[in-house]
Amino acid sequence: MTGTRDHGPLPGLLLALTVGTGLVDAVSYLALGHVFVANMTGNVVFFGFAVAGAGGISWSAALLALGCFGAGAFAGGRLGGTRRTHRGRLLAYTCGIQCVLVAVTAALAAFADPARRGTQLAMIALLALPMGAQNSVVRRLAVPDLTTTVLTLTVAGLFADRTPNEVRLRRVASILSMLAGALAGGLLLRHGQVAAPLWAAAAVLGVCAVSADRLRRRDTAERWS
Repeated sequence: MTGTRDHGPLPGLLLALTVGTGLVDAVSYLALGHVFVANMTGNVVFFGFAVAGAGGISWSAALLALGCFGAGAFAGGRLGGTRRTHRGRLLAYTCGIQCVLVAVTAALAAFADPARRGTQLAMIALLALPMGAQNSVVRRLAVPDLTTTVLTLTVAGLFADRTPNEVRLRRVASILSMLAGALAGGLLLRHGQVAAPLWAAAAVLGVCAVSADRLRRRDTAERWS
């Protein structure tokens, strides 16, 4: 699964990013006022609820997350320029940028008051930007069933399609990776500080950035270019 002929080590790295998504969205939903920074379907629904007058949901937070996610996706779509870029290098660049932004957000949560509205909005913006870039770049990498941020089509395909065991395994692994990240994020929030899951997510992104770059350099045959 982590060394397929068409995609080289990309599936394994994308599964790690899926774990990171679970960690980040655990913080955004549980600690930043019930908003997602990676799953925009939820924010569209939340915005509708808030406009309808539902309590406990912030339309401004949902709109901010949508806007910053879109800005990150725009930047991610142009990362690497117009020339053909090795997919490993593209992933390494993206994860490196994400690592920095998530680490900055973790530092903000550690040294500012994450219960303050201004701090929360700043954290939402800083997290939605890299998640938008991640989503855009993962689309360009085009590894089937590994979107790293949403699971609706993955779950539907798991039950609806007649597919080889390898494809089923990849879909199950994607679902379990998101679950693992969310579970870890929830536990870290419950027993630690708001910054804890973000430091963990930054570590995952840093490892992915270094791994993608090193694997690309070793991949002389460019099997996953």
